[in-house]
Amino acid sequence: MKSQNDLRQIIHRIDGRGYKAYKDLKGAYRFPFFTLFIDHVQGDPFAAPSKIRLRIPMDTAQIPADLFSRPQRRLGSSDFLIRSLHKAILSVAKMHRGTGKSGLISIDVGGQEILPRAALIINENFVEARMEIGLPARGRTILGREAQTMLFEELPQIAQQALLWKNLDQTRLRRFAFYTENYSAIQAQLTDHHLIAFVADNAILPRESGISQKPMSPAEAVPFRSPDELRVELKLANPVHGQTTISGMGIPEGITLIVGGGFHGKSTLLKALERGVYPHVPGDGREYVVTHPATVKIRSEDGRRIEKTDIRPFINHLPRGKDAKAFCSDDASGSTSQSANIIEALEVGASVFLIDEDTSATNFMIRDARMQALVSKEFEPITPLIDRIHEMYEHFGVSTVLVMGGSGDYFSVADTVILMREYAPFEVTGQAKTIAHNVKIGRKTEREFDWQKITERIPLPHSFDASRGKREVKIEARGLHAIQFGRQTIDLQNVEQVVDISQTRAIGYALHFISTHWMDGQRTIREVMELAAEFLQENGLDALNPFRQGDEHPGQFALPRIFEIAAALNRYRQLKVKQK
Repeated sequence: MKSQNDLRQIIHRIDGRGYKAYKDLKGAYRFPFFTLFIDHVQGDPFAAPSKIRLRIPMDTAQIPADLFSRPQRRLGSSDFLIRSLHKAILSVAKMHRGTGKSGLISIDVGGQEILPRAALIINENFVEARMEIGLPARGRTILGREAQTMLFEELPQIAQQALLWKNLDQTRLRRFAFYTENYSAIQAQLTDHHLIAFVADNAILPRESGISQKPMSPAEAVPFRSPDELRVELKLANPVHGQTTISGMGIPEGITLIVGGGFHGKSTLLKALERGVYPHVPGDGREYVVTHPATVKIRSEDGRRIEKTDIRPFINHLPRGKDAKAFCSDDASGSTSQSANIIEALEVGASVFLIDEDTSATNFMIRDARMQALVSKEFEPITPLIDRIHEMYEHFGVSTVLVMGGSGDYFSVADTVILMREYAPFEVTGQAKTIAHNVKIGRKTEREFDWQKITERIPLPHSFDASRGKREVKIEARGLHAIQFGRQTIDLQNVEQVVDISQTRAIGYALHFISTHWMDGQRTIREVMELAAEFLQENGLDALNPFRQGDEHPGQFALPRIFEIAAALNRYRQLKVKQK
């Protein structure tokens, strides 16, 4: 390992030379209280920034072990430290120092959700921040003095502010660590209480705008208050304001309808449940909205590709003999896409579905008595969700939460009905059942056969190719909702539980890793997804990067769920499968 003086001499030597001379900086350098690893040096000032690591021995950082000795506390502490680093960068770094990305310093920081990230490692030996830095140049001429300022002045200040216990907001760090453990404890209690979700009293569910996930001002928002009939009390792993339990609304297993007039909070509640599969930063308002970890949002998705999915439970006897048992389409309709989305989620182990009628295909949701009278079942291939929804719960143990404002037909199949009125929930199951009994609709059940199993599929490895011809493998997140995977673009626009671009990036790399390690033409999609989940649990996000050289870090990964990885696999337009 070299000294910081060695680094200073190299910078002095290459000052004013062409940009590629920056490659000489690669290596490890010992500073007074940390080690700087320069893992990868960008080829020019317009290329992706250089990758560095700052590693501080725990004897120096002195972060208490109780804040990272347990996995869930480590998650909260890591997230807090990343946010502290981001804040320190904004206050210390001058940033723009020349051409292109010159002067940039950044770390992969999240939004309102707390996700496992590759950007920071904390253990009993050290804390390590994985960052990116734009080495400065004018044109393609190295600016040595500016580089020296970044490496010898700004980085040490950032490390001091954000990674040393004595300089941290210790109360807030503890709050993050203890909160994530509380979230996990609540999630673990859901099954024991036969619940699929929990919404704490006084939660703030609305967001400040349609393009922001930050909470609406408490002065404007209506705090959530559970109906007495659905209120439960769950244990906290760590006391909050002296309380060892937390009360709120428990949504039971089975079929739950969320009803009410327009703009009264139905979709707002569903959106909160959708993102409740992830912990949120303390103070978000949704931090104690906790959803079953195997919850999947389902919607229609016109135009998506479907590859040999058995959609017969919902769509059968297609015109002109089109195969519904191994249904294929390069441009699926609303009803066929929503059918496939349900089947594919079941295929990889979903336990809860969230469905909003506003993003569903109308003919997939319901066929009322008048339409049944005009268009006979003989000429209607669709079995609507209303006739399968309880069967999914009885046969597969899958609960559904459904936002419904336009069809009272669902009252007859619901186990729980929640009415939203001016953002306040009311339990109205008894009233809904009385209406269903008294108001006869004359609708007939259209289920053709009992649905007993899912037809599993086996992905064929030869159909996956992340390369561009003879060029190297190309995997890149193009925004939150698209992955460049070789020559193909995977569209995740309607996969709504991808919440961070670093998840999108990790999904792309995960697909490549899965296709080269576990796809053998014998394992099913569910089996390869389970192997991927187990592998990531044991080896962490770093192991996803197949292009690592030495200790180069993949610092811009956030952990995706297997449901979103599987969704990307199913939307890969070159995918080929065979049915088991």
